[in-house]
Amino acid sequence: MEEFNGYQGNKKILLFTTFAFFLTFVVWFNMAPFTTTIMAALHLSKAEVGILMSFNVALTIPARIAIGLLVDQFGPRRTYSALLILMSIPCFFFSFGNTFWQLFISRIFLGIIGAGFVIGIRMVSEWFPEKQIGLAEGIYGGWGNLGSAAAAFSLPLIALWMGGENGWRYAICLTGILSLIYGFIYYFSVQDVPNGKPYRLVKRRGAIEVTSLNGLLGLMIMTFPVYGILGVLTWKLETASIISMKIAVVLYGALAVLYLVNLSKIWTDNQEVFGNEIHENERYSFRQVAILNLAYLITFGSELAVVSMLPMFFQQTFHLSVAKAGMIGASFAFTNLVARPLGGFLSDRFGRKKMLLILLLGLSISYIGMSFISSEWPIFLAILLTMLCSIFVQAGAGSVFSKVPLIKKKITGQVSGMVGADGNIGGVIFLTILGFVTSSIFFMVIGSTAFLCFVAAIFLEEPSERECVYDPKEIKQKITVSTVRKGFD
Repeated sequence: MEEFNGYQGNKKILLFTTFAFFLTFVVWFNMAPFTTTIMAALHLSKAEVGILMSFNVALTIPARIAIGLLVDQFGPRRTYSALLILMSIPCFFFSFGNTFWQLFISRIFLGIIGAGFVIGIRMVSEWFPEKQIGLAEGIYGGWGNLGSAAAAFSLPLIALWMGGENGWRYAICLTGILSLIYGFIYYFSVQDVPNGKPYRLVKRRGAIEVTSLNGLLGLMIMTFPVYGILGVLTWKLETASIISMKIAVVLYGALAVLYLVNLSKIWTDNQEVFGNEIHENERYSFRQVAILNLAYLITFGSELAVVSMLPMFFQQTFHLSVAKAGMIGASFAFTNLVARPLGGFLSDRFGRKKMLLILLLGLSISYIGMSFISSEWPIFLAILLTMLCSIFVQAGAGSVFSKVPLIKKKITGQVSGMVGADGNIGGVIFLTILGFVTSSIFFMVIGSTAFLCFVAAIFLEEPSERECVYDPKEIKQKITVSTVRKGFD
């Protein structure tokens, strides 16, 4: 019998899955390069364009939780393929929309594609051993995130090449075509787990599984921000006069009812926590999930917010041109390519709790330092501090997702969905705060919140061997000679 390699072919899976994530971000952010063009072509107001961009993430937040459940039930191959194929439809509608409401409705549904991130977290975790998960997830997250920058650089060139006043439409439509085609390519090119390795499915549909009363209460509390942030977005619609106060009140009421229904579902789906039916090997600490939620809210959430405001901040503070300020702002996100994999790698090597603590503390200090940046600073020093901060931010996000797949294998999708949703929630929260305070206070708020998260992360636990990996002996017993072939790569 040939020697068994439980993760043979994992580089291929990582490549295909990272490109799937990359493509979801290209589609998700395909409007950004054409904001002013769309505004002029369709005679939209500045407020209407702002609403379109804000609500681009509205359904992403609950969708990440829902998609996480689907991954754990049906597997990442089918879920990722279906997402790419189905989301090409609103992309096509958006590309040929002619009114604000056509764009608004299609943009809301198109935000669901931003949930693709959580699918790959489960896929990658199935194909890499525990000692490599951090690096693999970092590569997946860091390089996949590049899709937003790729859209910003490539789509205007494609629109220019296609020519005419509808060039922007054709460029956006092209992203939908790519999503549709790659959905089928992905389905026929990957598999959920290596040959002979069991895929642990969640058998029941509904709320995420908890294994203690404290976990039940924690899940109820951690679910509130999903509905709360949708309430904030509704408030933004009302204050921008897109909807009336009466409609806003109806939406607030609907969100409150949905939250209560969700609480009821959480309660009924986890009745076993009141008995002694849960085996010790099935238990996990929900506190770990809550801390990682907060950590990703700080890391990825602050990244979303800072990337949005950084060009204007440098432009106004140092009187730079739009192009120079834009380059500085873009570089904050570009560090993802190196820093996020680095955060995962260091977590694999030196301990996940230890590295997350170090990175959160560095993030806190660097953000507080940025709050003191003024026009009196040498600009090179301001840029250096900003880049240092971005490294802590991206590496911290990588460190968070080096831990997420190790909480409990069969609910990795749901845990990833919750943590990922909180990243988007953080972006909305910080941008909303920015609307009421100065840039200096904005950075100070993020830095102070990061320090509170650092204190909370002290209570994180390193994963046990039972949580980390499948028993290779158990897998080897299930595999036959026919399932192990050379050249699987």
